[in-house]
Amino acid sequence: MSDSMKTVRTATATGQVRTSITDQVFETVAESTPELRDAIRGRRGKTDSTNRSGERQRAADLWFDELLAERLGNIDGVGTYASEERSEPVDVGDGLSVTVDPLDGSSNLDSNNLVGTVVGVYDGPLPASGRDLVGAAFVVYGPTITMVSATAGTVAEYEVVHGELECQKRDLTLPSEPSVFGFGGRVDQWSESFEAYAEGIRENLKLRYGGALVGDVNQVLGYGGVFAYPALESKPAGKLRHQFEAAPIAYIVECAGGRSSDGRRSILEIEPGDLHERCPLHVGNKTLIDELERSLAT
Repeated sequence: MSDSMKTVRTATATGQVRTSITDQVFETVAESTPELRDAIRGRRGKTDSTNRSGERQRAADLWFDELLAERLGNIDGVGTYASEERSEPVDVGDGLSVTVDPLDGSSNLDSNNLVGTVVGVYDGPLPASGRDLVGAAFVVYGPTITMVSATAGTVAEYEVVHGELECQKRDLTLPSEPSVFGFGGRVDQWSESFEAYAEGIRENLKLRYGGALVGDVNQVLGYGGVFAYPALESKPAGKLRHQFEAAPIAYIVECAGGRSSDGRRSILEIEPGDLHERCPLHVGNKTLIDELERSLAT
């Protein structure tokens, strides 16, 4: 066998191993979701502790993080576990790096609205570029528990029934005719250029914004449209964490045929210098993100 053929076979085998580990990560999260959702009861209140981003942690945030750290850290082939709720990554062995936003949208617990979990699987040390992602997924704890996952350029949607993944849609792509939008941050904190973009969007699309990233992006994937948490006057770097939220969500949307942008480039092109670095996030149909970048460039 030639050296080139050996290289191809080795690369293929390595890719299969990554996919297998990524699948185990998603399956482990799915298996944990019934227990995770049940654990919210009685843990909605805030604790005295704060995370690296300075946000007061809820009892549910900490409980979700502890359970996922234990279960994902026990997967053979996972080398690093990192959470939005922890200052530093945890070395759990050799292999891929897994990032988790254990309880996305936890502020929604006050009003009993949607929350979820975001997972990224990176082939590289953290902090890492979105180009190092080999898979990403998010869970929505809604009337039913659902998971949307992306690997190898393909997106699938599952209903999670008693911890088991039941596929609802394969090769999920954004609808070509967008119909919804959701924009975060106070309007009086938006830049003039983003406000001008938003005015045009409001004329053509329906507002769908619930305050949990997973729920708002899930609407965009289902109906087509655009979600944004832009740069704000008070937060020029935006609110969302690149490693834990923005990059995994951008990976899913791009695999579904859409685009992501921080205002001038794909989120996946960002090379973060810090594990908890923030960035503006805009995701959705290509035409709408193209329009956004033109607006912000003026």
